[in-house]
Amino acid sequence: MTSKHGSESPTGAMMPRPPEPGPEASSVGSPSTGSPSAELARFTVAERWVHRTTSTLMMTAIVTAAFLYLPFLAELVGRRRLLVIVHEWSGVLLPLPLAAGLLFKSMRADLRRLNRFGPQDRGWVWRAMRRGSRAAGPAGKFNAGQKLYAAMIAGATLVMIGTGLLMWFPDLVSLNWRTGSTFVHDWLALVIGVLVIGHIRMAVKDPESRYGMRTGRVSRAWARREHPLWEEDPAPKDR
Repeated sequence: MTSKHGSESPTGAMMPRPPEPGPEASSVGSPSTGSPSAELARFTVAERWVHRTTSTLMMTAIVTAAFLYLPFLAELVGRRRLLVIVHEWSGVLLPLPLAAGLLFKSMRADLRRLNRFGPQDRGWVWRAMRRGSRAAGPAGKFNAGQKLYAAMIAGATLVMIGTGLLMWFPDLVSLNWRTGSTFVHDWLALVIGVLVIGHIRMAVKDPESRYGMRTGRVSRAWARREHPLWEEDPAPKDR
């Protein structure tokens, strides 16, 4: 006895035909989905390189500062003057990747997004601290926490560069200016360190966010869950 829709087992029982594999089983995509068609473009190559270069310079400045200011680390380094030079130049060069990124339309569009707080951002940080980011309400491409972080890092970096230059060229200003610059520079460096550690901690907790920064793409499911307003309208606005 034969069948058009199945195969016969040795005992004569009809065995169902295995289901055809879907597209999810044959494709490799982001951590949340197996289908590349279910992904959205989040960051361009230019944006990813700006982020990588800026983060490299920032981490170099933070690490060298730690070796310069913490005694138990300073003892491990013999060429302190070299550390000072690396620290100074990594700090001064921090704005350059962003300045180069302004040549690209996608970078300018995302900077405008970071610089604008909409109605959905009001109270977002407070709700996120109480209930978590997913329960804090809908967000666009960047939530209010990311916008605040970007604003604080940008402002702090400019102050650090200004005070650092006064320390780098002490003969240009009076002793009072040098003392004030050192005080502001040291304490603001601690604030930046805390902010960067918090940023890294949030990235570690969200592997798909790291995937998006690494490849430029994220799954539509992640975008709908974390940034639903952006998932509905992901096209950049450059006006």
